[in-house]
Amino acid sequence: MTIYSALTKSALSLCLPLWVLSLALYAQNQVMGEVHFIGPTKVEKSSGVWVDDQYVGYVKELKGNKKVLLLPGEHQIVVRQAGYRDFTQTVVVEPGQTLDVNIKMEKDPGVEYSKVTGEIKLQVTPDRAAVFLDGAFAGHVHDFGGFKRAMLVAPGKHHIKVALPGYQAFDTDVDLLPNQKVTIKTDLAPGSITQAGPSIKKD
Repeated sequence: MTIYSALTKSALSLCLPLWVLSLALYAQNQVMGEVHFIGPTKVEKSSGVWVDDQYVGYVKELKGNKKVLLLPGEHQIVVRQAGYRDFTQTVVVEPGQTLDVNIKMEKDPGVEYSKVTGEIKLQVTPDRAAVFLDGAFAGHVHDFGGFKRAMLVAPGKHHIKVALPGYQAFDTDVDLLPNQKVTIKTDLAPGSITQAGPSIKKD
């Protein structure tokens, strides 16, 4: 065997794993189907999305490297927003196809808002994590941090949970006085999806 042949054989052996990996990724993309979420207003775009009882993110961000790829078959989509009724739809995902889900949130007439409130700001990373107030989805961290962005809450005791798949959930309690302003700061610790709690992944 010549030196050239040996080098060529060695180069091919190094390239082979990359070729196999590319083929595997291509095959996987042919099997999976994509779900594309369409929200016409800011309300829909900032709403949280659950697929088969698992939180995946909020509508506006579910594209690019955060796009939702699912195995073919039937899946349940639930979209939630504070003060609105849940949007629920069962979809059938086809292999290699993109399915559009048009979301329309409707206000919940049964929701009552307090005339006197306190203010809770969140400084939490990652800021795409879901926020739950007293067990109900309230939005994501980005909604409640920064200039003129805060959670307006009735005075009294409240339980705050911040959770995201792949991180340990953060829980805290606040006892809010009228017109009081509170800031909650934390970094979510990396962890298993099982540590995100039942709000993120239903049991």
